[in-house]
Amino acid sequence: MATKQTYVQVKGLKKHYGDGDARLTVLDGIDTSINRGEICVMLGPSGSGKSTFLNLIGGLEDADGGSIMVDGCDLTVLKPTDLGKYRRRELGFVFQFYNLVPDLTIKENIEVTAHLSKNPLNVDDLLRSLGLYEHRNKFPRQVSGGQQQRCAIGRALVKNPGLLLCDEPTGALDYKTSKEILQLMEDVNRTYGCTIIIVTHNAAIARMANRVLRLRDGRIVEDELNESPVAAAELDW
Repeated sequence: MATKQTYVQVKGLKKHYGDGDARLTVLDGIDTSINRGEICVMLGPSGSGKSTFLNLIGGLEDADGGSIMVDGCDLTVLKPTDLGKYRRRELGFVFQFYNLVPDLTIKENIEVTAHLSKNPLNVDDLLRSLGLYEHRNKFPRQVSGGQQQRCAIGRALVKNPGLLLCDEPTGALDYKTSKEILQLMEDVNRTYGCTIIIVTHNAAIARMANRVLRLRDGRIVEDELNESPVAAAELDW
């Protein structure tokens, strides 16, 4: 059996907003690690710090304390220009709201980020694997919400990132479409080997994860490995 390699390691991670009486501690000393190639699901109520954690891992915000190691690189000591290179090289982002460019076609929305990578995936091959090839020349408004989210995943994936960060990726979708998107992420993980962190309110999604993190009031109250993940197609809620 191959030895699992730590890919993301967080130690003593802290983040607050405001000062004095208005100071709000959002992350209060987070410690965790995620192995390369894992699907990690992060659960917790609104305000627990999930999205802030994702933003820190993504280099979109600065930590107030602790360290964030991604593939051996400590993000907390990087200069802004180097953080920009890290985001371009290592990361793909998928959000609840698709953030597609309305005046670009489905294919063009994906091609935009392909140019950011030195080793992008083939756009047409990716469109086929996403089930979007026949819709490639349509604009976002001409396809369904699920197809728009597939495009958003393709836009993130075309860079061939090591880490895919997903913030409520099924939050705006119906049950059937949500399951299709989760199956797609499962396929993406299997096919391309990228590590995936999914932030969600939906506890049922945790059953498909290799690792489950649960946050409450800025602290991890559960950090468990799931030795027998369930196929996304078998999830029910």
